[in-house]
Amino acid sequence: MTIERQEQVTEAVLKVMEQTNDPRLREIMVSLITHLHGFIRDVRLTEDEFRNATAIVNEIGKLTTDTHNEAVLMSGSLGVSALVCLLNNGNNGATETTQNLLGPFWRLNSPITENDSSIVRSDTPGEPMVVTFTVTDQTGSPIEGAEVDIWHSSPAGFYENQDPDQADMNLRGKFTTDETGEIRFRSIRPAGYPIPTDGLVGCLLAAQNRHPYRPAHVHALAFKDGFKTLITQIYADDDPRLETDVQFGVTKATTGHFVRHDEAHPDIAGWIGPWYSLDHTLVMEPGEARLPQPPIK
Repeated sequence: MTIERQEQVTEAVLKVMEQTNDPRLREIMVSLITHLHGFIRDVRLTEDEFRNATAIVNEIGKLTTDTHNEAVLMSGSLGVSALVCLLNNGNNGATETTQNLLGPFWRLNSPITENDSSIVRSDTPGEPMVVTFTVTDQTGSPIEGAEVDIWHSSPAGFYENQDPDQADMNLRGKFTTDETGEIRFRSIRPAGYPIPTDGLVGCLLAAQNRHPYRPAHVHALAFKDGFKTLITQIYADDDPRLETDVQFGVTKATTGHFVRHDEAHPDIAGWIGPWYSLDHTLVMEPGEARLPQPPIK
């Protein structure tokens, strides 16, 4: 097609996209062109803005390394990661789900840890915490034998692979649910923390007068054949930034009640208070059990 007016550009590109053999790829590309061209017309994108936009895409690639993923960080900061998660879980977005964001710090091969054990593997000052997660199916029946990875930040807001003062695999463990569907572990209460702001995401947040913080949370990844792998974060209900998570990850189903206890723990010696308890139910959906790729090395 020889282009005579701007509307014909979209017509020509759509005609080419519709030649795509793979039906799902064809559906995606036709919709992408329709919305992308519509967006450009809607905001009346200027030539300078277009050049800046392509430079931003290039810069995101340059900033992504073995230890930092700027594209994932930007996706979260635009709410894209949260939207994709909610659309693909909870009966395809129809009901609540405990599925949530993976985050950048999941690692393979966390240490196998027995129920009721501690995942504190080096000196980590902070307020003690005991956690019980109950893994069930959608009917509420407990799932026995699910492998559950646990990881979280320190009270200083750092994961152990960010912090040379923490031992390798500190605040991480792999548990197996018992006949009641439970895993139980002891740890130190995590803190919220800022996402990296030394790249393009930081520029976006500054332009929008947004803070860079995530509320405190505990990560879990539950794996068992016959179920879709559950990836979740359970957020502290008393965190002051619960309602303004920079990554838009907090949902009602993933908000956990961190209960403060000022008296001594009845069973754990040395826990004289304050200490915290967290009990939460994690719901797995039927599906294929697949582990994700770790976001960074």
